[in-house]
Amino acid sequence: MGNQIKRVVIYARVSSDRQDVDLSISAQLKSLRDYASKHGFFVAKEFVDEAESGRSTARPAFREMISLARAKQHPFDMILVWKLSRFARNREDSIIYKSLLRKQDVQVVSINEPIEDSPTGRLMEGIIEVIDEFYSSNLAQDITRGLRENASRGFFNCSRVPYGYMKKKIRDGEKERNTLVPHPEQAPIVERIFNEISRGKGLKEIAKGLNGDGFPAPAGGKWGKQRLHKILTNESYIGRLVWGKTHRGKHNNLPPVIKDDAWQALIDKTLFDDVQVTLASRAPKVTHPRVTSSTYLLSGLIKCHKCGAAYIGYGAKSGQFHYYVCGTAYSKGKGICPSQHLPKEKVEGFITNKVSDYVLSDDNLLKLIRESNMAIEGADHKYREQMEVFNREIEQWQLRLDRLYEFVETKAIDPARMAGRITELQDKIEKIKQAKLDLEEDHVWQKARIFDPQKILPYVAELREFLNTRGLVERKTVLRSFIECISVDDDKLTFDYTMPFPPDNQKQETISVLDIVPSAPP
Repeated sequence: MGNQIKRVVIYARVSSDRQDVDLSISAQLKSLRDYASKHGFFVAKEFVDEAESGRSTARPAFREMISLARAKQHPFDMILVWKLSRFARNREDSIIYKSLLRKQDVQVVSINEPIEDSPTGRLMEGIIEVIDEFYSSNLAQDITRGLRENASRGFFNCSRVPYGYMKKKIRDGEKERNTLVPHPEQAPIVERIFNEISRGKGLKEIAKGLNGDGFPAPAGGKWGKQRLHKILTNESYIGRLVWGKTHRGKHNNLPPVIKDDAWQALIDKTLFDDVQVTLASRAPKVTHPRVTSSTYLLSGLIKCHKCGAAYIGYGAKSGQFHYYVCGTAYSKGKGICPSQHLPKEKVEGFITNKVSDYVLSDDNLLKLIRESNMAIEGADHKYREQMEVFNREIEQWQLRLDRLYEFVETKAIDPARMAGRITELQDKIEKIKQAKLDLEEDHVWQKARIFDPQKILPYVAELREFLNTRGLVERKTVLRSFIECISVDDDKLTFDYTMPFPPDNQKQETISVLDIVPSAPP
């Protein structure tokens, strides 16, 4: 019964500047309740906003109703209003919120402005949607135009404030707009960062000093080289507003808006320019390590067990020595993460030999293929059982659907009340049929994966050759086919393989770093 009754909520509103008797809250509620009762609707809740303007969505009951509609399991399918003007007078708000509600399958219905379920009604609805789309497109252009004008006058449009500043409201005629003013606690830190790099300090040293003095980084956490680099290249600190680099839109190729002296500068322009020259001269040191890690065979495979960061390639003494190091230790210092360094050549050679001699051995691969084939063949029984279950379910639900068709044909039940249940059963049957089809396709694919072990051995030999003689990309591909991750924890390395390998069928293996590097650097 519950599935056949449409769940609705009632929304009523009166403005502060209207005293119409027929638009009073009590009059609206009475009409809406009568409409719901006449159509057999179940009223889940009533929302009322008194003395609230329809030109604004800052209405308590309205916002509560929209929030409830956006919930995953919203308790209603329709919102009843006395007239659409009760829902919203502002056309922009009406379009936005009706669109949001449609995505949640919630309909807004005016009991005094019905759109008939007829060709004419559907045509009218289509025309309204086209007009809404046209209006929305123009609205987006108007908003962009307004934001560009706002920025050109030096007002701050963005939601994320640069570290070192805070928003301040200022009066602009009848409106309030945002500008930036120095943050009393953060602004001195920004000045310190620029002054220290101008005196020759490196990013790593600056980060270590800030962390040691207990200054939290933007959004919390620890300072690192990337956060410092972002601050040191931000033109906001010389009072320059730049807006539009990331707000161009699909049909908007306008250049960004640039406005100097938009707010109080924290950094002198001469100092800022000098810092940019310094950063450019140190470019290799501020480039994110992942950019330069492509020459390292194991990049992306090794991670730090202590902090979870990826290990990256690192060259020491002008490139004479190469190591894998924890990304956190590299950018923030070993005081933050005292992790193990791994010499590049030794660890790459050990792991390459490990995969070649252990994973890609003929005996192990033959056993793995035989076990895989046996598992695939053993799945036939489960496949047949599942297919029988699907067939029985389809038959049972089809019988229920046929009975509903009989009730409708004999007029034993109102067809309008049965339409939802019929649609529900049809959807259920289609879902089961699709699941059955997916199972059949998966079964065919699994059967195709049965291999002749003797035909695989030549390919295994080729993989070993790839791993030892081919280029970096090919060797990386082979390694990632068999190793999921390598975790470094103090003096231990833990290998997570992509599958359990014979002879022990273990997917994980732990070895000592000393087996690889007898004298690893601290």
